[in-house]
Amino acid sequence: MAVRTFPERDQLNICFAHPSYRLSERFALRNTGLNAFEVRTHEQLQARIGEADVLLVSGMLWRNEYLEQAPRLVFLQSISAGMDHYDKDAFRQRGIRLTSAQGTNAVAVAEHALALILALARKIPMARDNQAARHWRSPISDLAQREDELSGKTLLVVGFGRIGQKLATLAKAFGMRVIAVKRDVAHGTQGADQVVAQQDLLRVLPEADFVALTCPLTPETENLIDAAALAAMKPAAQLINVARGRVVHEPSLIAALKAGGIAGAALDCVWEEPLPAESPLWDMGNVLITPHVGGETAQFEDNLLDVLLENLDRLARGQADLVNATV
Repeated sequence: MAVRTFPERDQLNICFAHPSYRLSERFALRNTGLNAFEVRTHEQLQARIGEADVLLVSGMLWRNEYLEQAPRLVFLQSISAGMDHYDKDAFRQRGIRLTSAQGTNAVAVAEHALALILALARKIPMARDNQAARHWRSPISDLAQREDELSGKTLLVVGFGRIGQKLATLAKAFGMRVIAVKRDVAHGTQGADQVVAQQDLLRVLPEADFVALTCPLTPETENLIDAAALAAMKPAAQLINVARGRVVHEPSLIAALKAGGIAGAALDCVWEEPLPAESPLWDMGNVLITPHVGGETAQFEDNLLDVLLENLDRLARGQADLVNATV
C-alpha cells in the first residue's frame, strides 16, 4: 500500500463530521494550533471533504463514494468502534490510513449494558409506565413476574474484548457468574468463570439468565443470535444487545418475544436505525429500547480527541503503527 504523504503541521486541515457531537468546540480548547473545521450534514461534508487531509467522521455521515471527492485525504479516524461500513480495500488502494475508536467508549458501553440488565431485572420500564399512568402497583404474587436479584444469576457475554471484559468485571461485583464466548479462548479471558469458543454458543446458551452481546459485526457474527440460538435460551432469559443490530436476526427475535420463547430484550441497536415507526418492537412490553447511545457520555469527545492527536503525532513522525489501525 502506497500511503499518501502526510502534510506539514501548518498545512494540515482537519474536518470533524458528526450531526451533534461538539468535537470542534472541545478541540479548540486543546490549543493545538492546527487548522480544523466542522460539518454536520451529508451536504456539508460533500461540499468540503475535498479540503480535508484528516477526517474524523461518524458512520451516520460517511459514504464510501466520498473517497472519490477527497484527493487530499490521508487519514480517516472513525468515531465508532465498528468498522463494517468502511470499504477497507478502497482505502488501501488510495493509501489512506483508517482507524477506529475502539476502546474509547468501552467503559460507557459496559456500564450501559449493566444498566439495561438492572432495568430488566428490577422492572424499571414497568415502573416508569406506571408512573406516567399515576398507578401505584400492588405487590406481585407470581414469582416469575416479580423484580429479581442479579446475585447468583449467570451472564453470558458474547464477544469478550474490552467492552465484554469490563462488563464481566461489573457483573462479578453484583455476584453474577460470567460465561464468555470469544474467538480466541487462549487470551483475554480474565474476569470470566468459564470461556468457550463461538462454535459452542448453543451449548452454553441454556445456562444463561442474561445474554449480553458485545461483539463486533463480522461475517461470523451476523445473525449469530438466530432462531436456533433463541430457542436454546431458557424462557426466563433476557437478551441485551449493545453490539450491532445485525448480530441478531430481528424477525426471529420478534417471534421469540411474542411467543414467550425468551422473557425480554433490551436493545441499544437494531437492524434499521432509527427504528421504523411500524416496527413491532416499539409496542412490546417486554422490550426496552435505547437509541444506540451506549457509548455516549460527557467525556466521549475528549476520549476520542486523545486518540486522534496521538495518531496525528505518529503520522507526523512517519510511524506505521497507529492506535486502533484498520488500514
